[in-house]
Amino acid sequence: MKYKLVAIDMDGTLLNNNNEVSERTRKAIDKAKEKGVHIVISTGRVLKSALYYGKSLNLKAPIIACNGAIIADESDNIIYKNSIDKNLIKSIIDIAKERNIYYHFYDESRFYSHVKVEEVLKFYNEGNKENSIDIKVFENIEEIIEDKDLNVYKFIFIDENKDNLQNLRRELGNIDNIGISSSWANNIEAMGCNVSKGEAVKELCTKLNIKPEEVIAIGDSENDLPMLRFAGLGVAMGNGNEIIKKEADYITDTNQEDGVAKVIEKFILE
Repeated sequence: MKYKLVAIDMDGTLLNNNNEVSERTRKAIDKAKEKGVHIVISTGRVLKSALYYGKSLNLKAPIIACNGAIIADESDNIIYKNSIDKNLIKSIIDIAKERNIYYHFYDESRFYSHVKVEEVLKFYNEGNKENSIDIKVFENIEEIIEDKDLNVYKFIFIDENKDNLQNLRRELGNIDNIGISSSWANNIEAMGCNVSKGEAVKELCTKLNIKPEEVIAIGDSENDLPMLRFAGLGVAMGNGNEIIKKEADYITDTNQEDGVAKVIEKFILE
């Protein structure tokens, strides 16, 4: 099978534990590009952060961000977007506030939250000092919702108490027209209706005239499952959770052991 597109999650997949792309992975990506393969970042991160890593790898390919809510082309133009209904934003926030769970949400380039958490900003800005992500702290959500130009693409809720998160997930599940997923053991994510990495990869393949069986998708978490299910070859990282490993067609090594590079070498370059 000749694969034409590789969709790669970022955190826990493309990036090692230092938020870096290894030299072996960079070389494998460059060789795959030389063969005409589309290397597509597919991440839950805010678009601005995804674009930074895309440029650092000189991908010159579309970028999928916010769990599939946005696709930007190789010139950074947004070619697809599916934001959360603004009428739902206050209801979503009220549920988090009632449970005293930290949250923030994204537009294309910025975080919004009721409180500034330095650890969160440090995580997203690690290795990205020149193009850092900012956060707008607000007291009243109404002042944010009133902005007609604002598009909210994703909420993320963080809590170390798993029972709190599961209760939050159940309550969010009662709200129509939002999708719910997770990318770490300590978070829950909410997006617009029918938003997923799988839908975004499908949309991109339609534009590029690429068949599902010509796609490799690589990830480590629940939010990667839709694109692994869509792809002809769904690959779980060795450090991935058990849910994704059970559904994967193939399991590679961890993000610390060049797992992504080994997939590209085996299925694209050999």
